[in-house]
Amino acid sequence: MKALKFILLFLLIAIIGFAIYIAVQPNSFEVTRTKTINAPQPVVYNEVIDFENWEAWSAWVEERPDTKITLGEQTDGVGGNYMWEDEDGIGRMKTVDAEPFSSITQEMQFEDFPKSKVVWQFEPNDNGTTDVKWNISGEDLPFVFKMFSTLMGGMESQIGPKYERSLTMLDSVLQDKMNVYSVNVEGVTQHSGGYYLYKTTSCKLSDFQTEMQKEFPKVGAYAIANNITFAGAPFVLYEKWDEENNAVIFSVCIPTNSRIISNDPEILTGQLESFKAVKTVLMGNYDNLKEAWEKTMTYIEENNLESVDGGSMLEIYPTDPSSVPNPADWKTEIYIEVK
Repeated sequence: MKALKFILLFLLIAIIGFAIYIAVQPNSFEVTRTKTINAPQPVVYNEVIDFENWEAWSAWVEERPDTKITLGEQTDGVGGNYMWEDEDGIGRMKTVDAEPFSSITQEMQFEDFPKSKVVWQFEPNDNGTTDVKWNISGEDLPFVFKMFSTLMGGMESQIGPKYERSLTMLDSVLQDKMNVYSVNVEGVTQHSGGYYLYKTTSCKLSDFQTEMQKEFPKVGAYAIANNITFAGAPFVLYEKWDEENNAVIFSVCIPTNSRIISNDPEILTGQLESFKAVKTVLMGNYDNLKEAWEKTMTYIEENNLESVDGGSMLEIYPTDPSSVPNPADWKTEIYIEVK
Protein backbone atom coordinates (compact mmCIF):
# COMPACT_ATOMS: atom_id res chain seq x y z
CA MET A 1 0.00 0.00 0.00
CA LYS A 2 2.86 2.33 0.88
CA ALA A 3 4.48 1.52 -2.45
CA LEU A 4 1.28 2.46 -4.30
CA LYS A 5 1.08 5.75 -2.43
CA PHE A 6 4.71 6.42 -3.25
CA ILE A 7 4.11 5.74 -6.95
CA LEU A 8 1.02 7.98 -7.01
CA LEU A 9 2.92 10.74 -5.22
CA PHE A 10 5.79 10.40 -7.69
CA LEU A 11 3.38 10.62 -10.61
CA LEU A 12 1.70 13.67 -9.11
CA ILE A 13 5.05 15.38 -8.64
CA ALA A 14 6.03 14.47 -12.21
CA ILE A 15 2.77 15.85 -13.60
CA ILE A 16 3.12 19.05 -11.62
CA GLY A 17 6.74 19.38 -12.71
CA PHE A 18 5.83 18.80 -16.35
CA ALA A 19 3.00 21.35 -16.09
CA ILE A 20 5.38 23.90 -14.62
CA TYR A 21 7.91 23.14 -17.34
CA ILE A 22 5.24 23.69 -20.02
CA ALA A 23 3.97 26.85 -18.35
CA VAL A 24 7.38 28.50 -18.34
CA GLN A 25 8.00 27.78 -22.05
CA PRO A 26 8.03 30.91 -24.27
CA ASN A 27 4.64 32.34 -25.16
CA SER A 28 5.76 32.91 -28.72
CA PHE A 29 7.68 31.15 -31.46
CA GLU A 30 9.38 32.02 -34.74
CA VAL A 31 10.89 29.84 -37.46
CA THR A 32 12.70 31.17 -40.54
CA ARG A 33 14.33 29.55 -43.55
CA THR A 34 15.97 31.16 -46.59
CA LYS A 35 17.05 29.85 -49.98
CA THR A 36 18.26 31.24 -53.28
CA ILE A 37 15.80 30.12 -55.98
CA ASN A 38 17.05 29.88 -59.56
CA ALA A 39 14.20 31.88 -61.04
CA PRO A 40 13.37 35.59 -61.49
CA GLN A 41 11.59 37.38 -58.66
CA PRO A 42 8.20 37.72 -60.43
CA VAL A 43 8.22 34.02 -61.37
CA VAL A 44 8.80 32.95 -57.76
CA TYR A 45 6.23 35.42 -56.44
CA ASN A 46 3.57 34.32 -58.93
CA GLU A 47 4.12 30.70 -57.92
CA VAL A 48 3.78 31.33 -54.20
CA ILE A 49 0.87 33.80 -54.33
CA ASP A 50 -1.45 31.12 -55.77
CA PHE A 51 -2.35 28.30 -53.35
CA GLU A 52 -3.28 26.12 -56.30
CA ASN A 53 0.46 25.60 -56.81
CA TRP A 54 1.39 24.69 -53.24
CA GLU A 55 0.62 20.97 -53.29
CA ALA A 56 3.38 20.35 -55.87
CA TRP A 57 6.15 21.56 -53.54
CA SER A 58 4.72 20.99 -50.06
CA ALA A 59 6.99 18.83 -47.89
CA TRP A 60 3.98 18.01 -45.72
CA VAL A 61 2.06 16.61 -48.69
CA GLU A 62 5.18 14.76 -49.87
CA GLU A 63 5.42 13.08 -46.47
CA ARG A 64 1.67 12.45 -46.26
CA PRO A 65 0.33 12.02 -49.80
CA ASP A 66 -3.12 11.16 -48.46
CA THR A 67 -3.51 14.72 -47.18
CA LYS A 68 -6.83 16.14 -48.39
CA ILE A 69 -6.47 19.58 -49.99
CA THR A 70 -9.54 21.79 -50.41
CA LEU A 71 -8.98 24.93 -52.45
CA GLY A 72 -11.08 28.02 -51.80
CA GLU A 73 -13.15 29.75 -54.45
CA GLN A 74 -10.22 32.19 -54.68
CA THR A 75 -6.67 30.85 -54.49
CA ASP A 76 -4.64 33.70 -56.01
CA GLY A 77 -3.75 37.06 -54.44
CA VAL A 78 -5.07 38.74 -51.30
CA GLY A 79 -8.08 36.75 -50.10
CA GLY A 80 -6.81 33.50 -51.60
CA ASN A 81 -7.28 30.56 -49.25
CA TYR A 82 -7.21 26.80 -48.90
CA MET A 83 -7.72 24.09 -46.29
CA TRP A 84 -5.97 20.80 -45.62
CA GLU A 85 -6.82 17.78 -43.54
CA ASP A 86 -4.52 14.99 -42.41
CA GLU A 87 -4.28 12.54 -39.53
CA ASP A 88 -3.40 15.35 -37.10
CA GLY A 89 -6.38 17.54 -37.89
CA ILE A 90 -7.53 20.43 -40.07
CA GLY A 91 -5.56 23.50 -41.02
CA ARG A 92 -6.37 26.69 -42.91
CA MET A 93 -4.28 29.27 -44.74
CA LYS A 94 -5.27 32.68 -46.10
CA THR A 95 -3.35 35.48 -47.83
CA VAL A 96 -4.05 38.77 -46.06
CA ASP A 97 -1.56 41.13 -47.70
CA ALA A 98 0.82 41.22 -50.67
CA GLU A 99 3.32 43.61 -52.21
CA PRO A 100 4.03 42.47 -55.78
CA PHE A 101 6.65 41.15 -56.27
CA SER A 102 8.47 41.59 -52.98
CA SER A 103 6.38 40.12 -50.14
CA ILE A 104 3.35 38.06 -49.13
CA THR A 105 1.69 37.93 -45.71
CA GLN A 106 -0.58 35.05 -44.70
CA GLU A 107 -2.51 33.70 -41.72
CA MET A 108 -2.31 30.04 -40.81
CA GLN A 109 -4.52 28.30 -38.26
CA PHE A 110 -4.39 24.66 -37.20
CA GLU A 111 -7.50 23.29 -35.48
CA ASP A 112 -8.57 25.75 -32.78
CA PHE A 113 -5.06 26.88 -31.90
CA PRO A 114 -4.21 30.58 -32.29
CA LYS A 115 -3.47 31.91 -35.75
CA SER A 116 0.14 32.13 -36.88
CA LYS A 117 1.60 34.81 -39.12
CA VAL A 118 3.44 33.66 -42.26
CA VAL A 119 5.60 36.09 -44.22
CA TRP A 120 7.39 35.55 -47.53
CA GLN A 121 10.03 37.96 -48.78
CA PHE A 122 11.54 37.91 -52.28
CA GLU A 123 14.80 39.71 -53.03
CA PRO A 124 16.01 39.73 -56.66
CA ASN A 125 19.68 39.19 -57.53
CA ASP A 126 21.59 40.59 -60.48
CA ASN A 127 22.11 37.11 -61.93
CA GLY A 128 18.36 36.48 -62.27
CA THR A 129 17.96 34.39 -59.12
CA THR A 130 15.83 35.28 -56.09
CA ASP A 131 16.60 35.10 -52.37
CA VAL A 132 13.48 33.77 -50.66
CA LYS A 133 12.86 34.20 -46.93
CA TRP A 134 10.00 32.19 -45.39
CA ASN A 135 9.00 33.01 -41.82
CA ILE A 136 6.28 31.84 -39.45
CA SER A 137 5.59 33.26 -36.00
CA GLY A 138 2.99 33.07 -33.26
CA GLU A 139 2.24 34.91 -30.02
CA ASP A 140 0.17 34.53 -26.82
CA LEU A 141 0.37 30.76 -27.03
CA PRO A 142 -2.04 28.88 -24.72
CA PHE A 143 -0.91 26.08 -22.44
CA VAL A 144 -2.32 23.33 -24.67
CA PHE A 145 -0.49 24.68 -27.72
CA LYS A 146 2.80 24.84 -25.79
CA MET A 147 2.29 21.30 -24.50
CA PHE A 148 1.52 19.99 -28.00
CA SER A 149 4.58 21.77 -29.42
CA THR A 150 6.86 20.48 -26.66
CA LEU A 151 5.71 16.88 -27.06
CA MET A 152 6.33 17.16 -30.82
CA GLY A 153 9.89 18.39 -30.29
CA GLY A 154 9.35 22.13 -30.59
CA MET A 155 8.25 24.35 -33.48
CA GLU A 156 11.77 24.70 -34.86
CA SER A 157 12.18 20.96 -35.31
CA GLN A 158 8.61 20.53 -36.58
CA ILE A 159 8.61 23.33 -39.16
CA GLY A 160 12.23 24.14 -40.02
CA PRO A 161 13.10 20.95 -41.94
CA LYS A 162 9.76 21.07 -43.75
CA TYR A 163 10.40 24.65 -44.84
CA GLU A 164 13.85 23.66 -46.09
CA ARG A 165 12.50 20.73 -48.09
CA SER A 166 9.59 22.76 -49.47
CA LEU A 167 11.94 25.50 -50.70
CA THR A 168 14.13 22.92 -52.41
CA MET A 169 11.06 21.44 -54.10
CA LEU A 170 9.85 24.93 -55.04
CA ASP A 171 13.15 25.54 -56.83
CA SER A 172 12.83 22.24 -58.71
CA VAL A 173 9.21 22.83 -59.69
CA LEU A 174 10.01 26.29 -61.06
CA GLN A 175 12.92 24.94 -63.09
CA ASP A 176 10.56 22.41 -64.68
CA LYS A 177 7.95 25.07 -65.41
CA MET A 178 10.44 27.49 -66.94
CA ASN A 179 11.91 24.75 -69.14
CA VAL A 180 8.59 23.90 -70.79
CA TYR A 181 8.67 24.67 -74.53
CA SER A 182 7.03 23.72 -77.80
CA VAL A 183 8.00 23.97 -81.46
CA ASN A 184 5.20 24.19 -84.01
CA VAL A 185 6.00 24.31 -87.73
CA GLU A 186 2.89 26.03 -89.05
CA GLY A 187 3.83 25.51 -92.70
CA VAL A 188 3.79 27.76 -95.75
CA THR A 189 2.51 31.31 -95.35
CA GLN A 190 2.99 34.78 -96.84
CA HIS A 191 5.08 37.33 -94.96
CA SER A 192 3.78 40.83 -95.66
CA GLY A 193 7.20 42.51 -95.67
CA GLY A 194 7.51 46.22 -94.90
CA TYR A 195 9.93 48.96 -93.92
CA TYR A 196 12.31 48.67 -90.99
CA LEU A 197 15.21 50.35 -89.22
CA TYR A 198 18.26 48.17 -88.82
CA LYS A 199 21.84 47.89 -87.67
CA THR A 200 24.11 45.19 -89.07
CA THR A 201 26.91 43.51 -87.17
CA SER A 202 28.98 40.33 -87.19
CA CYS A 203 30.38 38.09 -84.48
CA LYS A 204 31.22 34.54 -83.54
CA LEU A 205 28.23 32.22 -83.31
CA SER A 206 28.99 31.68 -79.65
CA ASP A 207 28.67 35.44 -79.04
CA PHE A 208 25.45 35.92 -81.01
CA GLN A 209 23.00 36.22 -78.10
CA THR A 210 25.23 38.69 -76.27
CA GLU A 211 25.82 40.84 -79.34
CA MET A 212 22.15 40.82 -80.32
CA GLN A 213 21.15 42.01 -76.83
CA LYS A 214 23.71 44.82 -77.09
CA GLU A 215 22.61 45.99 -80.55
CA PHE A 216 18.81 45.99 -80.21
CA PRO A 217 18.73 48.78 -77.60
CA LYS A 218 20.73 51.03 -79.93
CA VAL A 219 18.14 50.80 -82.70
CA GLY A 220 15.30 51.09 -80.22
CA ALA A 221 16.82 54.14 -78.55
CA TYR A 222 17.24 55.84 -81.94
CA ALA A 223 13.59 55.20 -82.81
CA ILE A 224 12.36 56.53 -79.47
CA ALA A 225 14.61 59.60 -79.60
CA ASN A 226 13.24 60.45 -83.05
CA ASN A 227 9.58 59.69 -82.22
CA ILE A 228 9.47 56.79 -84.68
CA THR A 229 6.51 54.48 -84.12
CA PHE A 230 7.20 50.76 -83.96
CA ALA A 231 5.06 48.95 -86.54
CA GLY A 232 5.46 45.52 -85.00
CA ALA A 233 7.75 43.28 -83.00
CA PRO A 234 11.55 43.56 -83.32
CA PHE A 235 13.29 40.92 -85.40
CA VAL A 236 16.66 39.64 -86.54
CA LEU A 237 17.41 39.34 -90.24
CA TYR A 238 20.17 36.82 -90.88
CA GLU A 239 22.59 37.86 -93.62
CA LYS A 240 25.00 34.94 -93.21
CA TRP A 241 25.22 31.95 -90.87
CA ASP A 242 28.54 30.11 -91.19
CA GLU A 243 28.91 27.26 -88.70
CA GLU A 244 32.09 26.01 -90.35
CA ASN A 245 33.88 29.27 -89.57
CA ASN A 246 31.91 30.03 -86.39
CA ALA A 247 30.64 33.32 -87.80
CA VAL A 248 27.33 35.09 -88.25
CA ILE A 249 26.35 38.36 -89.91
CA PHE A 250 22.96 39.68 -88.86
CA SER A 251 20.83 42.81 -88.63
CA VAL A 252 18.76 43.79 -85.63
CA CYS A 253 15.58 45.37 -86.97
CA ILE A 254 12.58 47.37 -85.82
CA PRO A 255 9.62 47.56 -88.25
CA THR A 256 8.31 51.02 -89.17
CA ASN A 257 5.20 52.29 -90.91
CA SER A 258 7.14 54.06 -93.66
CA ARG A 259 10.64 54.61 -94.99
CA ILE A 260 12.71 56.54 -92.46
CA ILE A 261 15.59 58.79 -93.47
CA SER A 262 18.17 58.09 -90.78
CA ASN A 263 20.75 60.64 -89.66
CA ASP A 264 22.86 57.96 -87.97
CA PRO A 265 25.35 56.26 -90.34
CA GLU A 266 25.11 52.98 -88.40
CA ILE A 267 21.31 52.81 -88.39
CA LEU A 268 19.76 52.41 -91.82
CA THR A 269 16.35 51.89 -93.41
CA GLY A 270 15.47 48.70 -95.23
CA GLN A 271 12.45 47.20 -96.92
CA LEU A 272 11.28 43.64 -97.16
CA GLU A 273 9.13 42.76 -100.11
CA SER A 274 6.30 40.37 -99.38
CA PHE A 275 7.58 36.81 -99.64
CA LYS A 276 6.46 33.19 -99.40
CA ALA A 277 7.87 31.49 -96.33
CA VAL A 278 7.71 28.53 -93.99
CA LYS A 279 6.72 29.74 -90.53
CA THR A 280 7.61 28.13 -87.21
CA VAL A 281 6.57 29.24 -83.74
CA LEU A 282 8.67 28.52 -80.67
CA MET A 283 7.05 28.94 -77.26
CA GLY A 284 9.78 28.83 -74.63
CA ASN A 285 13.32 29.80 -73.85
CA TYR A 286 15.55 31.03 -76.66
CA ASP A 287 17.88 28.12 -75.83
CA ASN A 288 15.50 26.00 -77.91
CA LEU A 289 15.88 28.06 -81.10
CA LYS A 290 18.38 25.67 -82.61
CA GLU A 291 15.82 22.86 -82.44
CA ALA A 292 13.17 25.17 -83.93
CA TRP A 293 15.41 26.00 -86.90
CA GLU A 294 16.30 22.33 -87.42
CA LYS A 295 12.64 21.33 -87.46
CA THR A 296 11.89 24.10 -89.94
CA MET A 297 14.64 22.92 -92.27
CA THR A 298 13.44 19.33 -91.94
CA TYR A 299 9.90 20.43 -92.82
CA ILE A 300 11.16 22.19 -95.95
CA GLU A 301 13.06 19.09 -97.05
CA GLU A 302 10.29 16.59 -96.29
CA ASN A 303 7.68 18.68 -98.13
CA ASN A 304 9.82 19.08 -101.25
CA LEU A 305 10.12 22.82 -100.75
CA GLU A 306 13.21 24.82 -101.69
CA SER A 307 14.61 27.72 -99.71
CA VAL A 308 15.65 30.78 -101.69
CA ASP A 309 19.41 31.23 -101.97
CA GLY A 310 20.12 34.54 -100.24
CA GLY A 311 16.44 34.85 -99.34
CA SER A 312 14.98 36.28 -96.16
CA MET A 313 15.54 34.41 -92.90
CA LEU A 314 13.86 36.11 -89.93
CA GLU A 315 13.51 35.61 -86.21
CA ILE A 316 10.69 37.77 -84.80
CA TYR A 317 10.31 38.40 -81.05
CA PRO A 318 6.69 39.31 -80.15
CA THR A 319 7.42 38.83 -76.43
CA ASP A 320 9.39 41.31 -74.35
CA PRO A 321 11.31 39.26 -71.72
CA SER A 322 11.54 42.32 -69.46
CA SER A 323 7.75 42.26 -69.03
CA VAL A 324 7.27 38.48 -69.32
CA PRO A 325 9.71 36.94 -66.81
CA ASN A 326 8.90 33.25 -67.36
CA PRO A 327 10.85 31.90 -70.38
CA ALA A 328 8.12 29.32 -70.96
CA ASP A 329 5.88 32.19 -72.10
CA TRP A 330 8.32 33.68 -74.60
CA LYS A 331 7.20 33.51 -78.22
CA THR A 332 9.51 33.52 -81.24
CA GLU A 333 8.46 33.32 -84.89
CA ILE A 334 10.79 32.00 -87.58
CA TYR A 335 10.30 32.76 -91.29
CA ILE A 336 12.40 31.13 -94.01
CA GLU A 337 11.79 32.28 -97.57
CA VAL A 338 10.94 29.50 -100.01
CA LYS A 339 10.25 29.34 -103.74
